[in-house]
Amino acid sequence: MKNTNCIIVYAAFLLLLSNCTNEQPKQLSIKTIKAPVMEKWMWLHGNSNSLADELERQFDQLSGNGITGVLIGGDHERMFRAAKKAGIQAHIWIWTLNRGDKKLMKNHPDWYSVNRNGVSCIDEPPYVGYYRWLCPSKNEVINHLEKEVSALAQKDYIDGIHLDYVRYCDVILPRALWGKYGVVQDKELPQFDYCYCSTCRNKFKTITDLDPLMLPDPPSDTSWINYRYNRITDLVNRLSRICHDHKKPISAAVFPTPAIAKKLVRQDWVKWNVDRIFPMVYHGFYNEDADWIQFAVEEGTDALNGKCDLTAGVYMPDLPTDSIFRVALEKANAGHSNGIAIFGKLSDSQWSILNRM
Repeated sequence: MKNTNCIIVYAAFLLLLSNCTNEQPKQLSIKTIKAPVMEKWMWLHGNSNSLADELERQFDQLSGNGITGVLIGGDHERMFRAAKKAGIQAHIWIWTLNRGDKKLMKNHPDWYSVNRNGVSCIDEPPYVGYYRWLCPSKNEVINHLEKEVSALAQKDYIDGIHLDYVRYCDVILPRALWGKYGVVQDKELPQFDYCYCSTCRNKFKTITDLDPLMLPDPPSDTSWINYRYNRITDLVNRLSRICHDHKKPISAAVFPTPAIAKKLVRQDWVKWNVDRIFPMVYHGFYNEDADWIQFAVEEGTDALNGKCDLTAGVYMPDLPTDSIFRVALEKANAGHSNGIAIFGKLSDSQWSILNRM
């Protein structure tokens, strides 16, 4: 009888131990976390001539199709207020260093970049007529941009600042564009290699005791490459501090991956202190199919390692069908983009696809 009681007590102890083992300690309790809603952004060209009711219909339609944020080109107050009324974030989209501003070019021609041949982009713009690049080494340029961004960040109807063309001119174009511009760029050509103005040369010489024009091979010199990476990074981070001082977020449109951005346009965007990166994963520019979007987005998210949000930008002319558009969205999501940014027009069926994501 005594043995039987011991067996019963022991069995009860084992059952209690089993139950305790299967329970989660309170401090390790598992919570169900909902997947974040996919953010949906669009680049929009500014328009000062639209009537109030037209703007209201435009942004109500965008909101109804799931758009959560817009990047508006230029300071068009009525557009911003209409977007905000529709419940859409409205950030101002500015061209940062590519500035074909006639007033600037007339009054400050010395602010503009000079190529390795000693030619200013005012006199001979590379590739296209609107490629007129300010030099990020010049204090006057930095101060001018700081004042512009500060003034914009103080406006109540602007939710944030979005930097575009915050880079050097393309020293190498994306591969698919070589034929369009009649160039072969398997190396850095001097007419597309910027900037070698007196300011850049003197500042680099102060740091290294070297003149970049006297280097045996400027394109391969690590110190000269890093000097230009750092000029863009320093500019972005200065503008970022201004935005944050005014409690406004700042973002940037960048080339699709950290490696491509550094090689083609001197953007080392992983080091930027911004709140969001919009990599332009325009697969067609690189002779890739839409599956490549996942690879590009993954490279960016891995490099950022949570430092800021990444929202993949897609180019609608390269997404002509519903099936390809759907692949682009799925691949961006698979690469851990927190959303999608649209450049270009969508068909009715593509709007429906986007709205369901």
